[in-house]
Amino acid sequence: MKKYKEFAVYCENTKTEKKYPFGTTLADIVEDQKIDIGEDILGAMANNTLKELDYMLYKPKTVRFIGYGHPDGQRMYTRSLSMVLFKAVVDLYPNLKLRIEHTVSKGLYCELEGMKVNGNHGEVVEALHKRMQEIIAQDIPFEREEIRTEVALRIFEEFGLEDKCTLMRTRKQFYSSVYKLDDVVNYFYGYLVPSTGYLKNFNLVKYYKGMLLVLPKKENPSELADIVIQNKLFDIFQEFQEWVEIIGVPNVGRLNEITQEGKIGDIIKISEALQEKKLACVAEMIHKKETAKVVFISGPSSSGKTTFAKRLGVQLAVIGFKPVVISMDNYFVNRELTPRDENGNYDFESPHALDIQLFNENINDLLAGKEIDLPKFSFQEGKRFYDGTKLKMQDNSVIVVEGIHGLNPEISALIPAERKFKVYVSALTPLSIDANNRIPTTDNRLIRRMVRDARYRGYSALETLQRWPSVREGEEKNIFPYQEEADVMFNTALLFELGVLKRMAEPLLHEVPPNVPEYSEARRLLKFLSYLVCINEKEIPPTSILREFLDGSSFDYS
Repeated sequence: MKKYKEFAVYCENTKTEKKYPFGTTLADIVEDQKIDIGEDILGAMANNTLKELDYMLYKPKTVRFIGYGHPDGQRMYTRSLSMVLFKAVVDLYPNLKLRIEHTVSKGLYCELEGMKVNGNHGEVVEALHKRMQEIIAQDIPFEREEIRTEVALRIFEEFGLEDKCTLMRTRKQFYSSVYKLDDVVNYFYGYLVPSTGYLKNFNLVKYYKGMLLVLPKKENPSELADIVIQNKLFDIFQEFQEWVEIIGVPNVGRLNEITQEGKIGDIIKISEALQEKKLACVAEMIHKKETAKVVFISGPSSSGKTTFAKRLGVQLAVIGFKPVVISMDNYFVNRELTPRDENGNYDFESPHALDIQLFNENINDLLAGKEIDLPKFSFQEGKRFYDGTKLKMQDNSVIVVEGIHGLNPEISALIPAERKFKVYVSALTPLSIDANNRIPTTDNRLIRRMVRDARYRGYSALETLQRWPSVREGEEKNIFPYQEEADVMFNTALLFELGVLKRMAEPLLHEVPPNVPEYSEARRLLKFLSYLVCINEKEIPPTSILREFLDGSSFDYS
């Protein structure tokens, strides 16, 4: 019998290097070294690439085992729960089709296509919850297999998964990965946990006309996340579901088909027209609130706030207003006064990085008819300066304020409530990969930001990825808690945009070196973008929100 040479494996969790024979799995190393990370081990990074625990090693590797506390661990857990829910639906209601829609209220909103919402809605959700618990108690392994795509297509057709078939046909790959759970087969664009027994903590509750899959807390997986009612956010998702039906592009596979048929221009025109119509509606809402003189526009990073503010200004002018646009960035405090985070770094995401007192004084002076000296801020020098710009309102003026903290009550505490109108904007992706694989809104914004950072700020994809966790932490703390304060929400995502951004994002992501932790995230995003067919940007109008991240905008951003 041939004896394979041993090779070294360095485990970052134990700071131990040890030799193992060819064919050793990651699970073998966990057992051999009795690795304990304080929670269930769901997978591992092998040379900064995510792998399942049954992955076999055949040459030297540096490994780091991860659990739910890691973003990839959370994704594995969520996908695996989705697969269990899929099986529960097939087992109990084979005539219904599961659609996993979007995150809301700290959970994953799902619907059953073909189900009539009537008196037994709660009973259906309760039965599915019970069946999921039974599947998890059986500790059934998730089996992944690489098979020829033509074979995968036949399997998906057998299960009625036409959206996956469309995706596979447009992707044109020789082989595809499928997951088997007992007697059902499905496809997910990322890894699952080893078996259903790892998924003990979850809940499934009735929610609107569907159900909410409640997940563990990120910071403490032994506890479930608290359900936070987000009616306005849910409504805007539902509005865009209607837009998806109008446009006829529910998933990436269909978008790819339309692109390959040369008909994407129609989708671009309709998508942009729907956004313009909604912008006009927002302007009319401001007009109807006669006391409103200050419009606050807030939203997370790369949500398109700046272009939205400019386009809203155009719509306000159409109905007789003279908009005065002010950026909150003008009100940053001098660098030495900027608060610091727990690591001692400047916390530019904090509301206290702004001169709240001066901002309120300036706005109230404008409302009183006074002229103000508008401050400016030099990010290079970290100092405020004045360049002689003055502002004064006319009788038909309205102030449009754009900034991430616009909905935080502390920011505008001295401005009378009746004078304010608040808008929350974000890229709430209405497109799905398929019925069971959603596109996280954070991925949409991250790709936008990466392209913009490279084009306008000179940052590499690696630098953007390194900054992203602190940006997300700031959003969770300072932006998302206030989104339901909005008078209206606006979705800046466009159905076609990821196909356009793909052309710019892929070369940037390929530059991320394999010896950094962010390499895993770069690979994940590249895998996601591989599902999309590239879309030419030539038909995108110069006023499009997407132009804020590309070039060719007719708006001045200086």
